[in-house]
Amino acid sequence: MPATVGHSHRSTTKVAHKSFKARKSTKGALKEIMKGKVQDGSSARKTPHQQLMSKLDRRNQARQKQLTKHKEHLRDSSVFNGREGAPRIIAVVPLCEDADAAKAVEKLNGSLDVEAEVPEEGICRSNIDRFKQKIQYIVLKRDLAACMDACRIADFVMVILSPEQEVDDLGELILRSIESQGLSTLFTVVQNLDTIEPPKRRGQVQGSLKSYITHFHPEQEKVHSLDSRQECANLMRSLCTTSPKGVRWREDRSWMLVEDAQWPEVDGENVVLTGIVRGKGLKADRLVQVGDWGSFQIDKIVAAPLATKKSHSKTDDMAVDTDAPEAENVLDTPTEEQDDLNELAPEEVMMDDDMDTGVSVAGTEKRGVLLDDHHYFSDDETHLPAAPRRLPKGTSNYQAAWYLGYDGSEDSDFEDVEEEDTAMETQALPQDGVEGMAPREPTEFAPSEYPQSEMFLDRSAEQEAEQIAAFRKSKNNEADEDAEFPDEIELQPQVLARERLARYRGLKSLRTSHWEEDEDRVHEPEDWRRLLQIQDYNSSKARVTREGLVGGVPAGTRVQVYLRNVPLSLRESFKASKPSTMFSLLRHEHKRAVLNFKITLSSDYPEPIRSKQEMIMQITLSSDYPEPIRSKQEMIMQVGPRRFVINPVFSQGGNPQNNVHKFDRFLHPGRSAVASFIGPLTWGSVPALFFTRPSPEALASDPKAAEMPLILIGTGTSLPPSSSRVVAKRIILTGHPFKIHKKLVTIRYMFFNREDVEWFKALQLWTKRGRSGYIKEALGTHGYFKATFDGKINPQDSVGVSLYKRVWPRNSRLWKGVEEEVPGLVENLADMELKDADMDGGIAI
Repeated sequence: MPATVGHSHRSTTKVAHKSFKARKSTKGALKEIMKGKVQDGSSARKTPHQQLMSKLDRRNQARQKQLTKHKEHLRDSSVFNGREGAPRIIAVVPLCEDADAAKAVEKLNGSLDVEAEVPEEGICRSNIDRFKQKIQYIVLKRDLAACMDACRIADFVMVILSPEQEVDDLGELILRSIESQGLSTLFTVVQNLDTIEPPKRRGQVQGSLKSYITHFHPEQEKVHSLDSRQECANLMRSLCTTSPKGVRWREDRSWMLVEDAQWPEVDGENVVLTGIVRGKGLKADRLVQVGDWGSFQIDKIVAAPLATKKSHSKTDDMAVDTDAPEAENVLDTPTEEQDDLNELAPEEVMMDDDMDTGVSVAGTEKRGVLLDDHHYFSDDETHLPAAPRRLPKGTSNYQAAWYLGYDGSEDSDFEDVEEEDTAMETQALPQDGVEGMAPREPTEFAPSEYPQSEMFLDRSAEQEAEQIAAFRKSKNNEADEDAEFPDEIELQPQVLARERLARYRGLKSLRTSHWEEDEDRVHEPEDWRRLLQIQDYNSSKARVTREGLVGGVPAGTRVQVYLRNVPLSLRESFKASKPSTMFSLLRHEHKRAVLNFKITLSSDYPEPIRSKQEMIMQITLSSDYPEPIRSKQEMIMQVGPRRFVINPVFSQGGNPQNNVHKFDRFLHPGRSAVASFIGPLTWGSVPALFFTRPSPEALASDPKAAEMPLILIGTGTSLPPSSSRVVAKRIILTGHPFKIHKKLVTIRYMFFNREDVEWFKALQLWTKRGRSGYIKEALGTHGYFKATFDGKINPQDSVGVSLYKRVWPRNSRLWKGVEEEVPGLVENLADMELKDADMDGGIAI
């Protein structure tokens, strides 16, 4: 039986205290821990709650932010205030075929009982007495160039949608283009919403239109109906009281909407443009860009206020001040520091530079390809280590210089001393034998890895041609082949590689090897040395931008600008119904430089494009893009207030140590690239748009293609210009392992004659599986050769050698408008390949 357990009651007077669980919480323990430590200067408040500001501080901070925003609002809206204030410019853009911009303006004015004559297309000015504001409408048709010109100088942009018709390709092109170039405050309206039956569907249609516009502009909160008088009045209130957010790149410059142009009767006299100055102060020393006309100098700036009504002092009658014309009020004239129209530096600068850096290429016979900065196997062997000299033992370097050609006997107290080359460190070269190769693995059965000599017999020309044809039988199209085997080319047996590839060189490393520029001097574009060179781009940009902040005719002043040397042939291109703009250029923005642009390609462009340009831009092709883009195709680029015809050259991005970037023949979907061309400088990160024209085949197959004279293919921003950026076009010659004996391989089909093997002997070989090696010796007369590698070669592997040639940026020219005939845009790819063949010596590479 279990033992009986006695019963006991819990004590009611004894209290069990909790155990002391803190380790070092006593004052003595804490004092020991903090002994010798210095308290930091941070606040005593440790918790997040304690770090918050007090209620008084928070109230003070909110008040300061409110005052700052109020000052910014007053500054932004001050140009519109007062009797002489500037009008608010509103661009009315129809996106659908049945949208009517003129009727939309009539609806808006009618909501406030404002009577004004509205043209079908052109500029319309209205005085809004209720809000004491003036509005200048730009009534537009569905014209891409006109819409872009109007929106880049507008304070507000109002797009018109239709409840019945969807936005077609042209309307979406206009919407994407004005958004990409920089857009100020946007409003969206719908026209003819009352025609939707039954009425309950109108809300659904309006919601659908809002969903469409928020896809492009998520900040749009409402689609205003022009059929409602109340909504029109509310929209007018917003247009008259809202401060426009502006366009960042535009606010650094002075700009003007041209209201009128006065042309002289004879060529050589000044052309007078009338408008209201906006943005920064307009200076007569700076050049101005007028639409697509070009850049011109200012002769003078004259005040041109509108005719006002004056009240007589003693009567209530009003009289228009149209008496004799007042004296001309000249606001600004050019000084001695006025910018000239020279795009390049004087020729004397280039001549002096040639004298300072000129290199003589005579007197040296070249026997091999250029590798980094040396022609190996040539008469000039200064890069090779010096031969040992016989010197007495203990001779110093200084004493060794006095021993000229002494030849002692083997028994003398002389020692072999190699001369040190302080200019560069040399290393074992491949042609020196196994010293230049990676250490070989020891063989198991023999001390040597070289086979016994055997006779090599050349095949006949017919047999060789048949084998080459069979080897190259499988071919893909050019774009697919570039994606699978980038930069690989195939030489024909009758082609001499050393002649066709005379401009190509070898590089030990594309990212670190020095690029010898002296070899490129004879191939430089004309006036390359006269381009603008900018040492410190950021400081130069800040200095030029600060110049525009001070002086000039203030914004809001109506002026007449007298321009010098404007050709009278441009008179036909000026149309009062089309918006014309004038932008003041910053200092040096008319000078040519090697420009850089970072661009993103649109995924909606259906056809592949080529390039050939002189500027630099980062371009990312969407993975949804249907076909790759080919380099060297002509485009039309808009950057800021100017448009150019360019031919971009694509290359890889990044910031390598030697500033050498690989040229890309194609831009494949999902990949990035950089493009380069020569053109006028543009300071700052200005958005750029890239267009092309539809191909003749597209125009013949689709009648609606003629409605879209330009197709947006990409957007981007400008990067700092650089003429030292080297774009290297790489080609790869590949061969096939014919015989393999461990690490000694016989290669064929890379070259087709012995002379080419000897010429390119210094280049490093590589395989697609990561092996590297060098040419050991040529075999026969058909281009076979032996090569040694750092490891065993797989029979299925292919051997390659890389060659590089510098690709120079191309000049751009000013675009003259949609009506301009651009022969380059209708060139087919075959013609462009023939041009490349002529430049590269007869083979398209």
